[in-house]
Amino acid sequence: GLVIDGRTLNIIFQGGLEEKFLALTKHCRSVLCCRSTPLQKSMVVKLVRRQLKAMTLSIGDGANDVSMIQAADVGIGISGQEGMQAVMASDFAISRFKHLKKLLLVHGHWCYARLAKMVIYFFYKNVSYVNLLFWYQFFCGFSGSIMIDYWQMIFFNLFFTSMPPLLFGVLDRDVSAETLLGLPELYKNGR
Repeated sequence: GLVIDGRTLNIIFQGGLEEKFLALTKHCRSVLCCRSTPLQKSMVVKLVRRQLKAMTLSIGDGANDVSMIQAADVGIGISGQEGMQAVMASDFAISRFKHLKKLLLVHGHWCYARLAKMVIYFFYKNVSYVNLLFWYQFFCGFSGSIMIDYWQMIFFNLFFTSMPPLLFGVLDRDVSAETLLGLPELYKNGR
């Protein structure tokens, strides 16, 4: 890990040392910015996103972290003594830093798996519907007549095809939370 303070960040950004700073950060698993201004924090996140083309995650607990959280791809706000500004600006909110492991390893894995299945289901539903209309056009001589009434199409999308994604979204858990916490390397399989 790399711990860097505001004075050093100021020297890096004013002296044009961004490339050397990035070369150093490539060898680190995490970078902690302490005693730095909100602008410096967001500049570090933007620099990493722009130069390294990496997905960034920012975690903050106060108003001074809002610009950093908004600059990142994923922002996590920790509700605490410093107020709710970081939580209001973030994508996800947790009450304590110790909940970050469960948020990333368990809920992140479940969310990824559910979204992947939902996309597959979305393509299946639309391909089957368009395929039905395509073959009907051969029957009616490509006249453009409508095979399905407008209200039936609305009810088809509302009732018959909305239940499976909702059930998958609520009930589907491919691996238990205990297994995901015990084996963090399972998170790599989805990527």
